Amino acid sequence: MAAGLPAHAADGDTLAQARARGTLRCGVSEGIAGFSAKDASGRWSGIDADFCRAVAAAALGQADKVTFVPLKASGRFPALRTGVVDLLSRNTTWTLARESTLRVQFAGILYYDGQAFMVSRQNGIRSIAGLDHATVCVEKGTSSEDHLATYSAANRLSVKPLVVDSATEVADAFFSGRCSAYTADASQLAAARLRVRDGSQAYAILPERISKEPHGPVVRNDDQRWLTLVRWVLFSLIAAEEAGITQADASEHMRNPAVARAFEAGADASQALGVEPGWAARAVQSVGNYGEMFDRNLGAQSPLGLERGLNRLWTQGGLMYAPPVR
Repeated sequence: MAAGLPAHAADGDTLAQARARGTLRCGVSEGIAGFSAKDASGRWSGIDADFCRAVAAAALGQADKVTFVPLKASGRFPALRTGVVDLLSRNTTWTLARESTLRVQFAGILYYDGQAFMVSRQNGIRSIAGLDHATVCVEKGTSSEDHLATYSAANRLSVKPLVVDSATEVADAFFSGRCSAYTADASQLAAARLRVRDGSQAYAILPERISKEPHGPVVRNDDQRWLTLVRWVLFSLIAAEEAGITQADASEHMRNPAVARAFEAGADASQALGVEPGWAARAVQSVGNYGEMFDRNLGAQSPLGLERGLNRLWTQGGLMYAPPVR
């Protein structure tokens, strides 16, 4: 057993542990609209929360077998490494430094983003260059904190970072006037803007992007089978959109043997993953295909109204691409 880790985090059988307790413990944000946040009824919603449900449906047979664990950015990797959560689905950027030093692995990319800056429209700032000598709010323990320092140094931009401990608190600091700008992933800024009245009219997200921010689900690096299952749940949601399979008609499509074989690779693959056949269909039936998830949580059907951009399918000029199952 790895030093300092409880047995349930070190023995490398995450699926068996989740089955034994009857629930998947999924680490999410403390509340970022469109990604993971509680709605008015107390239900977790957002594309990250939906991905947790898809994994639960595939692994445990039911999408509602999820315990959502809200985490600050600074606490997300310790929670994963020590077994507090089985899966991290929390708008987390895939980097080499994280995989090589934190004993974690990313299962894929759920959302392509980039770091941006938000300012009050009243201050007249139109570009990042206008932030010289300004105070900039940024969340502790995020890649945004590192990118702000790197970009400022490279562009001889003198800024004073105000580092705040959580997403909620950093937004509060910005909207209360403690900072001239707020820097984070562009989607997170758009979500934060929903918190204030007439947010899109009062606050502008500057057009420049200073980083690549590929967000993806994260697991510990001690369980290859679990990593493979989580990765292919993500690919299955993308593949379903490619094939025109929706939440409403997934069961009908899967009754076609040819579709089922192309989509899930058969009983041998299911056995190797440790799950019951039909796991990919269960994932799609629980939350819909990738496009449905995007539209409902982030796109045209959501308050955010974000363009799909790079998150379009590869056949539509985007980067979303599912490898073949055979």
